[in-house]
Amino acid sequence: MPILPIDSGRYGTPEMLRVFEEENRLQRMLDVEAALAWAHAELGNIPRGDAEVIMRMASTDHVKLGRVKEIEREIRHETMAVVKALVEVCGESGKYVHLGATSSDILDTALALQLKDALNILERRLGELEGVLMELAERYKGVVIVGRTHGQHAVPTTLGFKFAVWMRGVSRHIQRLRECRRRVLVGKMSGAVGTQAGLGPRGMEIQRLVMERLGLEPADISTQIVPRDRHAELVCILAMLASTLENFATEIRQLQRTEIAELSEPFNVKAQIGSSTMPHKRNPIRCERICGLAKIVRSLVIPALENIVTWHERDLTQSSAERFIIPEALILTDYMTHLMIGVLSGLRVDEERMRRNLEITRGGIMSEAVMLALTRKGMGRDEAYMLVRSLAIKSMEEGRHLKDVLMEDPTVRRLLTREEIEEAMKPENYLGTAMKQVEMMIELTESERRARASSL
Repeated sequence: MPILPIDSGRYGTPEMLRVFEEENRLQRMLDVEAALAWAHAELGNIPRGDAEVIMRMASTDHVKLGRVKEIEREIRHETMAVVKALVEVCGESGKYVHLGATSSDILDTALALQLKDALNILERRLGELEGVLMELAERYKGVVIVGRTHGQHAVPTTLGFKFAVWMRGVSRHIQRLRECRRRVLVGKMSGAVGTQAGLGPRGMEIQRLVMERLGLEPADISTQIVPRDRHAELVCILAMLASTLENFATEIRQLQRTEIAELSEPFNVKAQIGSSTMPHKRNPIRCERICGLAKIVRSLVIPALENIVTWHERDLTQSSAERFIIPEALILTDYMTHLMIGVLSGLRVDEERMRRNLEITRGGIMSEAVMLALTRKGMGRDEAYMLVRSLAIKSMEEGRHLKDVLMEDPTVRRLLTREEIEEAMKPENYLGTAMKQVEMMIELTESERRARASSL
């Protein structure tokens, strides 16, 4: 019976959920057992015919999840339940199943196979998000929007610049995930405490063959388990990614506020309901969901870090925790990425409202531009700052446009003409290198995407 919203299908994409389904986990454990039998046969440790039987029967078509659970209820050992169920279907060849291995050889290597599938899905998803942001950065690179610091109007920027900053954040996360693969996607075949004693003198060769067969790298050295700093690194990266997605979502939520109304997430006016009692409401529910789930992903960092600590060559303290945190971290982060792609792909942009909002301060957002115009005419920077500050305060207190107050001031007029004041007061004239930076970041991102594609 489903209990958690991941189980019920409320959260999670079908692709990522399949990676962590019980039956797929069982299949990955069987894949490792099959690779172990193959490696033994390659080295002449067991008859090739018996290895072929094990490889053929190491499938959930033959080893049923229900049977594994039935055995586990009796013996209270998950891996041995899988081994016994596989032995049952292999007949005489079953005597060679799990030869020289320990439970964690199977569990940790199977987990690495799941992580490989999961990271492939997440990286493709992030590439799609990066592409959406690239298109938005290009489309809106010259669309002026007020920049805000501390929640207050600051100076003008462009909407495309905002999207370019987001795009590069996604690019860095893709880079982080790709870099951590070589540390995370490792398996092991090293026996009870890591010495490979049960595998015999050619234990290192068996490990190499198994990992080559499975498409993984062998852990450089391990005890009974792969050290959990590798997995903790991945969960930390996922928490950073979740926080970045929350940052995007928070900005959209803020800009969707009724009194700002510059951006808003998609809303299906034909069918979608915003409130059970207020018919007019259009709530940013997708962005709010992203923000809520980010809290969960960040909370998984602490147990991931605590899992690094084990007694001696291993204990079971990390096992129960990571059965939650690793699937949850990947399923939720992938789902949040999927949600953000949907939000940004259908994002509603109100350019007219942006233009009106630029004037809320009655020209106050251009005070820095005026100050610098005065310094270019010879006034000291601090003197110009204090003068414009006093005039900006006067503008606000009197409810008048800053331009009109500037025009009346004799000190300003002695240095700046009417035309120069008007030019300094135009937001589109005070964008610095914003558009050039957007173009440079799009070019850089395109170059990285080509390099990533060629490395596949």
